Amino acid sequence: MTTVNDGPGRREGEDLPRGRQTPLVQRIYQQLLAQISAGDFQPNERLPGENDLATRFQVSRPVVREALKRLRTEGLIYSRQGAGSFVRVAVEESRPLLGYAPVETIADIQRCYEFRLTIEPDHAYHAALRWNEAALDNIVAALGLMGDATRAHRHREDADFAFHTAIAEATNNHYYLSSMQALKDHISVGMKFHGVSLMGPNPGLSGVFDEHRGIFEAIRARDAETARSRMRQHLEGSRSRVFEGRTLDLSL
Repeated sequence: MTTVNDGPGRREGEDLPRGRQTPLVQRIYQQLLAQISAGDFQPNERLPGENDLATRFQVSRPVVREALKRLRTEGLIYSRQGAGSFVRVAVEESRPLLGYAPVETIADIQRCYEFRLTIEPDHAYHAALRWNEAALDNIVAALGLMGDATRAHRHREDADFAFHTAIAEATNNHYYLSSMQALKDHISVGMKFHGVSLMGPNPGLSGVFDEHRGIFEAIRARDAETARSRMRQHLEGSRSRVFEGRTLDLSL
């Protein structure tokens, strides 16, 4: 059974039948698609090689190969013989990219929390129903980083975001994952403010880590309703800590 102290697990490396779209292939395809859509890889930029991707996602090379094949079929990447796979120049024309207006004001931070509250509780709900060992291991890995930071009396926004993204990934719904990737910079701003609030006169790092661990435990137990409820409580608590319990009036 996966535990909070476990590292990401390796997947079996057996060959896949040609064209087989297994859940694992679908997951890697969705992750790469989300990264391309979020601009992590620019047009004409070379993607990491199959070995590097297999190591990064902790899957076998045949799984990566099938995911890349699907991206090529959809016209999102292309290959150069002996050079690897590259993002197509016209990717933005092939598939509209998801994007949100940048965070410019304190009110925008509140709006971001408001939007997250409409989607992330459902991430936790569906993740609880659908996770597999690889997806759960990704959540565990992020939670482990957060635990290490908490014991060192630090807040790591990157590990925090990785935790929430891993839950979106575990839903096996690329719309959820793409939304989180598109919100990365926006969420990061709120997380930085949240981190500052946790270092104040009443430090709350341990309590917040317990909130994340509670979400994970509900997901692992496949208790979807509890996972959704705990995610909502966590986000509401985070918003309250950032705004010290006083939200802005966003009325027109």
